[in-house]
Parts: sequence; structure tokens; C-alpha cells
Amino acid sequence: MTMPAAGSRAPAFSLPSDQGGTVSLAELRGKPVVLYFYPRDDTSGCTVEACEFRDSWARVRAAGAVVLGVSPDSLESHEKFRTKHRLPFPLLSDPDHAVAAHYGAWGEKSMYGRRYQGILRTTFVIDLSGVINAVFTRVKPRGHAAEVLKAVAACHPDGRATRGR
Repeated sequence: MTMPAAGSRAPAFSLPSDQGGTVSLAELRGKPVVLYFYPRDDTSGCTVEACEFRDSWARVRAAGAVVLGVSPDSLESHEKFRTKHRLPFPLLSDPDHAVAAHYGAWGEKSMYGRRYQGILRTTFVIDLSGVINAVFTRVKPRGHAAEVLKAVAACHPDGRATRGR
């Protein structure tokens, strides 16, 4: 599928959370949402990315934002990963990669000359009304959270990420 662009409505989703129940985009309306797709729990790049969001948590909360990590891993794997690294946000399981595909975050990858289908590390910042404010592709995990928080700040009418909702 084609990746939705900034300015377009974010595709609806509902996925199971490692914290119990399901999380849907519709229930998060009124808050900025950081939706990040990552390949696999507890691997080097994915751990760096998740821990940077964890370490930026005070700024995320001040912006009134919600962070959601999505990968094809099981809920059990997510729970172990979240607990091990003390991640303060839910991890969502997308085992058939249907949501990743709707967001254009599932596609062809290449490693050591081998081509295969997998998660393309991608982050979407969705504004208070459900419109995509920013898209980050080919994400480099180190420093990514700081870039994302700048986009989150732009979701607020006054452009600041310092006020809670």
C-alpha cells in the first residue's frame, strides 16, 4: 500500500496492547499521537528507539501526547520488552502486519543481499483531529525522539509542546 502523506487523514486502526485490551486511533482523538513502527522487540536499533522515547517521556507527557510502538511481535514479547526497558507506553501487536501495510510501513527490505518483506522503520505524528502532521521514513533510531517531539509541538494550536491536555 501507499504510505499516507502529511496532511492526509490517518488510517483508522485498532490493535491489541501489551497493557491489556485494544487501542484504537478513534479513542485518542484530541491528543497528538506518535505511532511508530519498528521491526522487532529487544533488538539493538529497536531498543535504542524505544529507550529514547522513554527518556523523553517528561516532554511527551508535557505535550499531552500518546506514544504507541507497533511491531508484528506477540503481546508476550512486547510485555517482556516493555518491562525489561521500563517503557512507559503501550506496545501494540500487529502479527499479520495489516496496520503496518495500511500505513505503508510494510515492504521490501534487503540485508546481506537477501530480499524479504518486513517492517520499514517509520513514524507518524498524528494531530489532535486525526490528520497526519509528519511522516518519518528510513528512521535512524539515535536522535529520532527529539525530531518527533518537534513535530508533536507543531500539533498544538500555539505550537508549544510544553502544555498538557
